[in-house]
Amino acid sequence: MKMHAYVAGVGMTRFGKHLDKTLKGLAGEAIQLALADAHMDKSALQAAWMGNAAAGVVTGQEMIRGQVALRSLGIGRIPVVNVENACASSSTAFQQACAMVSAGLYDVVLACGSEKLFHVDKMRSFNAFSSAVDVEDPDGALNVLKRMAADIGEPIDAAGAGANRSIFMDIYSLMAKKHMKEYGSTREHFAMVAAKNSFHGSMNPRAQFQDVMSVADVLAARTVVEPLTLPMCSPIGDGAAAVILVSERKARELGLSRKVRVAASALVSGWDTERGESVGALAARQAYEDTGIDPRDLSCVELHDASAPSEIVAYEYLGLCGPGEGIRLIETDATRLGGRIPVNTSGGLLRKGHPVGATGCAQIVELTEQLQGRSGQRQVEGARIALAHNGGGAIGTDAAATVVTILTRED
Repeated sequence: MKMHAYVAGVGMTRFGKHLDKTLKGLAGEAIQLALADAHMDKSALQAAWMGNAAAGVVTGQEMIRGQVALRSLGIGRIPVVNVENACASSSTAFQQACAMVSAGLYDVVLACGSEKLFHVDKMRSFNAFSSAVDVEDPDGALNVLKRMAADIGEPIDAAGAGANRSIFMDIYSLMAKKHMKEYGSTREHFAMVAAKNSFHGSMNPRAQFQDVMSVADVLAARTVVEPLTLPMCSPIGDGAAAVILVSERKARELGLSRKVRVAASALVSGWDTERGESVGALAARQAYEDTGIDPRDLSCVELHDASAPSEIVAYEYLGLCGPGEGIRLIETDATRLGGRIPVNTSGGLLRKGHPVGATGCAQIVELTEQLQGRSGQRQVEGARIALAHNGGGAIGTDAAATVVTILTRED
């Protein structure tokens, strides 16, 4: 969808293990930072879209998650829309907020994502991820694995999936094996992704992990499920991110400097890759068509690297390279800072962390700061056009929902 909205301010917490903080406390911290960044008072907000994926399972908070967080800041009366769309919850909140501003209904709105996944009972986290599939299917998540495994002739570890690891790590394992068979990618290539993102994350003070890992370090780590070692898998986490969006008229009134415009944001649902292009490819194609922007025009990308192989696969369906050419991008450092198209300068989900309901807005925070030249050591020189890609859930052989957003800098 073509948009006419501008980012006036952004804010986010550090991602990580925050057992001492509440869900509404994390959201409140991010919102206050975004308001301060926009030089606005909370009274300026006309509506809010609040993304969260797993509070019902992990904390028990259902139905009024956004209102609870906002009331703790003294924000009431305004329309509040609670958005739940798996790992794409806050990118969906952002997309919907942009659409309302672009349609002329509001001049100043909030998009926020928050999540708490750490809990003394680890099964709550596993159960949260296991619910992001069709649970009314008699075989549930196992059916997703069976279909993917049959497609490439691989066995599955049904006992371990969802019991001692997230069911999605098994999904990513099969995705990796398919890419390995079709295009010759290796565990070393996946380790290169994790090492590259650890380098980027080491310069991000809000990242969950800030240590630099070598390819050898990644390969030597504990295996979660073949071919994935622990650093190749995104961690669970707690955190929040928020974005203040304004209309074109309001942006002029505020005299925004280093303006970041939301050029397009495409929200699509999966169907099944064997029936056509993947949900990620479809969302990207729509965003490119809406803006007239070519993948070669992009300055930087934040994409959904829920696993290291996911990043390489995404290079291909986002059009950063052709099918099977993703391994060449990582081999040549094209996606590293200083390369042709830096990817996941925040550290990505692998190192910045993945509090699922907060991830989409966190990508927008990173890219906004990149376009405004505020990213310090990890700044992409001359960044002008950026793309965010965030997916979530699984039905059949594809993601259930994906959002692709394109941001541009206007002087």
